[in-house]
Amino acid sequence: MKYVTAVWESGGFYVDPRAYLAELPKLLDRLPAGASAFASDPGHYDIAAATRCVKDLEPAGVHLATDRSGGLVLEFAPNRFKHDSGLRITYSGVRHFSVDYAHAIDWMPVDTVLLDEILPDEDGGCLHEIALTDASITVRCRDLEAVWGSGAEA
Repeated sequence: MKYVTAVWESGGFYVDPRAYLAELPKLLDRLPAGASAFASDPGHYDIAAATRCVKDLEPAGVHLATDRSGGLVLEFAPNRFKHDSGLRITYSGVRHFSVDYAHAIDWMPVDTVLLDEILPDEDGGCLHEIALTDASITVRCRDLEAVWGSGAEA
Protein backbone atom coordinates (compact mmCIF):
# COMPACT_ATOMS: atom_id res chain seq x y z
CA MET A 1 0.00 0.00 0.00
CA LYS A 2 1.17 3.49 -0.75
CA TYR A 3 -0.12 5.45 2.26
CA VAL A 4 -1.63 3.04 4.80
CA THR A 5 0.77 1.26 7.13
CA ALA A 6 -0.09 -2.31 8.13
CA VAL A 7 2.98 -4.25 9.27
CA TRP A 8 4.13 -6.81 11.80
CA GLU A 9 6.39 -5.26 14.44
CA SER A 10 7.99 -7.04 17.40
CA GLY A 11 5.14 -9.30 18.39
CA GLY A 12 2.15 -7.39 17.06
CA PHE A 13 0.60 -5.61 14.13
CA TYR A 14 1.06 -1.89 13.68
CA VAL A 15 -1.64 -0.19 11.59
CA ASP A 16 -1.82 3.49 10.77
CA PRO A 17 -4.18 5.07 8.23
CA ARG A 18 -3.24 8.71 9.02
CA ALA A 19 -1.11 9.33 5.89
CA TYR A 20 -3.91 7.95 3.70
CA LEU A 21 -6.57 10.00 5.49
CA ALA A 22 -4.44 13.13 4.97
CA GLU A 23 -4.18 12.36 1.23
CA LEU A 24 -7.78 11.18 0.77
CA PRO A 25 -9.38 14.62 0.18
CA LYS A 26 -7.07 15.05 -2.85
CA LEU A 27 -7.99 11.59 -4.17
CA LEU A 28 -11.77 11.59 -3.79
CA ASP A 29 -12.63 13.44 -7.01
CA ARG A 30 -10.42 11.01 -8.98
CA LEU A 31 -12.08 7.89 -7.51
CA PRO A 32 -15.20 6.32 -9.04
CA ALA A 33 -18.41 7.06 -7.11
CA GLY A 34 -18.69 3.79 -5.18
CA ALA A 35 -15.01 3.68 -4.26
CA SER A 36 -15.14 7.32 -3.14
CA ALA A 37 -18.18 6.69 -0.94
CA PHE A 38 -16.60 3.63 0.71
CA ALA A 39 -13.19 5.25 1.28
CA SER A 40 -14.70 8.41 2.76
CA ASP A 41 -17.21 6.70 5.06
CA PRO A 42 -16.57 8.25 8.51
CA GLY A 43 -16.32 4.85 10.22
CA HIS A 44 -14.07 3.18 7.64
CA TYR A 45 -10.81 3.92 9.51
CA ASP A 46 -12.19 4.58 13.00
CA ILE A 47 -10.39 1.59 14.52
CA ALA A 48 -11.35 2.18 18.15
CA ALA A 49 -15.01 3.04 17.89
CA ALA A 50 -16.72 2.27 14.60
CA THR A 51 -18.65 -0.92 13.91
CA ARG A 52 -18.14 -0.10 10.21
CA CYS A 53 -14.37 -0.06 10.37
CA VAL A 54 -12.83 -2.72 8.12
CA LYS A 55 -10.21 -3.67 10.71
CA ASP A 56 -10.75 -7.19 12.10
CA LEU A 57 -13.28 -8.33 9.50
CA GLU A 58 -12.70 -11.95 8.42
CA PRO A 59 -12.62 -13.01 4.76
CA ALA A 60 -15.63 -15.26 4.22
CA GLY A 61 -16.08 -15.72 0.48
CA VAL A 62 -14.90 -14.96 -3.03
CA HIS A 63 -17.36 -15.13 -5.91
CA LEU A 64 -16.19 -14.68 -9.50
CA ALA A 65 -18.54 -13.91 -12.38
CA THR A 66 -18.89 -16.84 -14.76
CA ASP A 67 -19.54 -14.56 -17.73
CA ARG A 68 -17.31 -11.85 -19.21
CA SER A 69 -18.76 -9.05 -17.09
CA GLY A 70 -15.62 -8.76 -14.98
CA GLY A 71 -17.59 -9.08 -11.76
CA LEU A 72 -16.15 -10.11 -8.43
CA VAL A 73 -17.66 -10.22 -4.93
CA LEU A 74 -15.65 -10.40 -1.71
CA GLU A 75 -17.51 -11.17 1.49
CA PHE A 76 -16.21 -10.46 4.97
CA ALA A 77 -17.69 -11.86 8.17
CA PRO A 78 -17.99 -9.61 11.22
CA ASN A 79 -15.69 -9.91 14.19
CA ARG A 80 -18.15 -10.84 16.93
CA PHE A 81 -16.50 -8.48 19.41
CA LYS A 82 -16.62 -5.43 17.13
CA HIS A 83 -19.01 -5.51 14.18
CA ASP A 84 -22.80 -5.56 13.98
CA SER A 85 -22.69 -7.13 10.51
CA GLY A 86 -20.39 -8.31 7.78
CA LEU A 87 -19.36 -6.52 4.60
CA ARG A 88 -19.92 -7.39 0.95
CA ILE A 89 -17.83 -5.62 -1.70
CA THR A 90 -19.01 -6.00 -5.29
CA TYR A 91 -16.47 -5.01 -7.93
CA SER A 92 -17.34 -4.17 -11.54
CA GLY A 93 -15.02 -4.21 -14.53
CA VAL A 94 -12.31 -6.22 -12.75
CA ARG A 95 -9.00 -6.24 -14.63
CA HIS A 96 -6.88 -7.82 -11.91
CA PHE A 97 -7.53 -9.90 -8.81
CA SER A 98 -4.89 -11.56 -6.65
CA VAL A 99 -4.33 -12.94 -3.19
CA ASP A 100 -0.68 -12.92 -2.21
CA TYR A 101 0.75 -14.69 0.82
CA ALA A 102 3.90 -12.91 1.97
CA HIS A 103 4.39 -14.88 5.17
CA ALA A 104 2.67 -17.42 7.38
CA ILE A 105 1.47 -16.84 10.92
CA ASP A 106 0.69 -20.35 12.05
CA TRP A 107 -0.72 -19.45 15.47
CA MET A 108 -3.63 -17.47 14.02
CA PRO A 109 -6.78 -19.53 13.44
CA VAL A 110 -8.10 -17.19 10.72
CA ASP A 111 -6.95 -14.26 8.58
CA THR A 112 -8.40 -10.90 9.48
CA VAL A 113 -8.33 -7.52 7.77
CA LEU A 114 -5.68 -5.15 9.08
CA LEU A 115 -6.62 -2.18 6.87
CA ASP A 116 -7.23 -1.32 3.24
CA GLU A 117 -6.52 1.47 0.79
CA ILE A 118 -8.35 2.61 -2.35
CA LEU A 119 -6.45 4.65 -4.92
CA PRO A 120 -7.42 6.04 -8.32
CA ASP A 121 -6.14 3.96 -11.22
CA GLU A 122 -4.71 5.46 -14.41
CA ASP A 123 -7.78 4.53 -16.49
CA GLY A 124 -10.40 6.18 -14.27
CA GLY A 125 -11.05 3.06 -12.20
CA CYS A 126 -9.55 2.19 -8.85
CA LEU A 127 -7.01 0.00 -7.13
CA HIS A 128 -8.20 -1.61 -3.88
CA GLU A 129 -5.58 -3.20 -1.65
CA ILE A 130 -6.57 -5.07 1.49
CA ALA A 131 -3.90 -6.06 4.01
CA LEU A 132 -4.72 -9.25 5.91
CA THR A 133 -2.84 -10.73 8.83
CA ASP A 134 -1.37 -13.42 6.59
CA ALA A 135 -1.86 -12.15 3.03
CA SER A 136 -2.92 -9.26 0.85
CA ILE A 137 -5.75 -8.90 -1.66
CA THR A 138 -5.42 -6.65 -4.70
CA VAL A 139 -8.25 -5.69 -7.05
CA ARG A 140 -8.05 -3.34 -10.05
CA CYS A 141 -11.53 -2.47 -11.28
CA ARG A 142 -13.84 0.11 -12.82
CA ASP A 143 -15.67 0.67 -9.49
CA LEU A 144 -16.86 -1.05 -6.33
CA GLU A 145 -19.90 -1.05 -4.10
CA ALA A 146 -19.50 -1.81 -0.40
CA VAL A 147 -22.58 -2.86 1.57
CA TRP A 148 -22.63 -3.65 5.27
CA GLY A 149 -24.95 -6.52 6.23
CA SER A 150 -26.34 -7.98 3.04
CA GLY A 151 -25.73 -11.63 3.83
CA ALA A 152 -22.02 -11.26 4.60
CA GLU A 153 -22.56 -12.68 8.08
CA ALA A 154 -20.74 -15.91 8.83
